[in-house]
Amino acid sequence: MNTSETNGACNCSAHLSRRTLIKAAGLSGIAWLTPVAELLAREEEQLPKGGTAKSVIVLWMQGGPSQLETFDPHPGKMIAGGTGAIKTRASGIQLATGMEQLADQMDSISIVRSVTSREGDHERATYNMKTGYRPDPTVVHPSIGAVICHEIPDTKVEIPRHVSILPGQWPARGGYFGDQYDAFKVFDPQSRVQDTKLRVTDERHTARMKDLDVLERGFRKGRMKDLDKNKTLHRSTINAAMMMISSDQLDAFEVSEVPEKERLAYGDNPFGRGCLAARRLVEVGVRCVEVTLSGWDTHINNHENHKPLVARLDTGFAALIRDLKERKLLDNTIVLCGGEFGRTPKINGADGRDHWPHGFSIALAGGGIRGGHAVGETDPDGSKKIKGAVAVDDIHTTVLHALGVNHKRVINTPIGRPMKISEGSIVKGLLQA
Repeated sequence: MNTSETNGACNCSAHLSRRTLIKAAGLSGIAWLTPVAELLAREEEQLPKGGTAKSVIVLWMQGGPSQLETFDPHPGKMIAGGTGAIKTRASGIQLATGMEQLADQMDSISIVRSVTSREGDHERATYNMKTGYRPDPTVVHPSIGAVICHEIPDTKVEIPRHVSILPGQWPARGGYFGDQYDAFKVFDPQSRVQDTKLRVTDERHTARMKDLDVLERGFRKGRMKDLDKNKTLHRSTINAAMMMISSDQLDAFEVSEVPEKERLAYGDNPFGRGCLAARRLVEVGVRCVEVTLSGWDTHINNHENHKPLVARLDTGFAALIRDLKERKLLDNTIVLCGGEFGRTPKINGADGRDHWPHGFSIALAGGGIRGGHAVGETDPDGSKKIKGAVAVDDIHTTVLHALGVNHKRVINTPIGRPMKISEGSIVKGLLQA
């Protein structure tokens, strides 16, 4: 792996892309390129208007949830394996039994039932889903949260703007944007964030910082002639940490002081508390919060193991949607729920379902996402044939567009390699008109 790709901030200088060249040629009167330039201009005019969403909450179902036991039931079919379905507030859309609270919020949620991926391994598929790109040994791509933080800066937020609650084995990373865009990892928000409280008096702390300045001046001497000595990554990290631990915004992580009725509405478990903390964090301006619910890798006893997970997801997800609506935050917040892939329509010999990237489900809500809608269909007989296939990078492109991010922008990585923010297309019908 090329470490110069993965460390340090990206150089986002303008890149002379094919699109830029064609447009310039058209403006210059180069006759053979003019028709192409006109086509590209028309293509951009036909794109839906970029949205005004400000934040994203990712509910990450680590392990790969079964679409059949969650968002895409096929009741009465052999592939259901006995799983039932319930009606929802959205006409014609059913959810699996056990998702009664989400069914009541379905008029605010859209489901993409035809997501396809070429990755069936947990680590590779996680990378694909979190970045919109397949793994590449020559570059580490930023996760969607890192992209959002990079593209939509906010100087008023005094705490990390990219947060992972209950992080899994492969957390969201900053990739070629630099480690400073990695997700800030916290665990059960029932407890205070670790190492955010001074263990010495203010006077002692001030003295320590002065001593550190002496050491840093000695280190910088003769080494940093061409750099702003006050803006090294080390110094920036220290300054950000000190601002964080002294900020009132840090209270958003702590849910223990929230009224009991409000806490219990999300579920008395770490995932529910994570969803509550996510709402509180976007309320103070955090750009992206990922909350992980692990345990979906059900090669054995799929139905039995899914049942408690579905119950936690149903309670936490539904409470989050209700709460965001009540606080007038849903229009500015996109909620995305999914895992690395789905599960096979066929139940194996151990009563489990295996990996299935050939047509699985992702649920989205808020931030300009159309509610009460389903995109695509999977085959009720369990084949790989689906209607309206949606690629993983299409999901990324659609979410970024809803945030007003120019997903077609080409940037340069630290070694000067041009990269598009996203390679996908906007999913038709998923965004509000």
